[in-house]
Amino acid sequence: MATAFRHVLVTGGAGYVGAVLVPKLLAHGYRVTVVDLYIFGEAALASVSGHPELRQVKGDIRDRALLERELTGVDAVIHLACISNDPSFELNPALGKSINYDAFLPLVDISKDRGVRRFIYASSSSVYGIKEEEDVTEDLPLTPLTDYSKYKALCEEVLLRAQAPGFTTLILRPATVCGDSPRLRLDLTVNILTNLAVNRGRITVFGGAQKRPNIHIEDVTDLYVQALEWDDARIAGETFNAGYENHTVAALAEMVREVVGREQVSIETTPTNDHRSYHISSEKIKRALGFEPRRTVEDAVRDLTQAFRAGRIPDSMDDPRYYNIKTMLAAKL
Repeated sequence: MATAFRHVLVTGGAGYVGAVLVPKLLAHGYRVTVVDLYIFGEAALASVSGHPELRQVKGDIRDRALLERELTGVDAVIHLACISNDPSFELNPALGKSINYDAFLPLVDISKDRGVRRFIYASSSSVYGIKEEEDVTEDLPLTPLTDYSKYKALCEEVLLRAQAPGFTTLILRPATVCGDSPRLRLDLTVNILTNLAVNRGRITVFGGAQKRPNIHIEDVTDLYVQALEWDDARIAGETFNAGYENHTVAALAEMVREVVGREQVSIETTPTNDHRSYHISSEKIKRALGFEPRRTVEDAVRDLTQAFRAGRIPDSMDDPRYYNIKTMLAAKL
């Protein structure tokens, strides 16, 4: 472990990204505490559940007493927990605000009070809204289109105000994550398209001209690990986009068809009223920190295709555990 940190707390550590990140943190020698509601089940971290350096806490980040207890002795926080993406947030806006924004303020304050030295926040590239610029860089004004994105942007403001010597803050704006995970999501663009291609033989594209930046789940989790290793001076109070490439949904569908098998998959395009289109530049993080994704969208599609064909993703069209909205409805959150 080449870092001054010993104990890392990961909120949402049993989620889609956390389920890949936490084993990596343990492999790097960190002591890890996960705080998660575990509404998607408790198997996400099964591969490391007996690890002596892992503590799993089934709890709510809105619980102040829990935060005060669990943040004691923690060196760094990686904050992943949220009601993720626009449709899930819109299902219950009051719940979304309470978790994504209201809980964020005490989380930051208590972290700082308890002596946490680094706070890494998983924001979103959707905070930019629709931009006409070819390169959407971190210095452009934020014009979020939805409440989900608006509260992500407001949390960024809160965290930037908290930045201080001894409390290093870092904001990361990842592209849409894609690829396989022990807590798999099949409600994200590339993953949706791959599921349809493999299991239905037909991809339906709504619109198609909308751009979606993507990043492989292995790359984004590598990024969070590296974010614990960079010197304070390089990242304090900084904000970085993190994506691989910007592709239209139509182009993503073609990539999926090529990987799964052109002869096996048809593509049907239908009109849509959802014209949200996001594209980002990730040159700053490459230039300043040397971070550059090493996996492609096609790699993510290959990983998922292998998992589907090996029978590791059963009942992928209907099982609620793969879909945030279905699970939230079933859990009556």
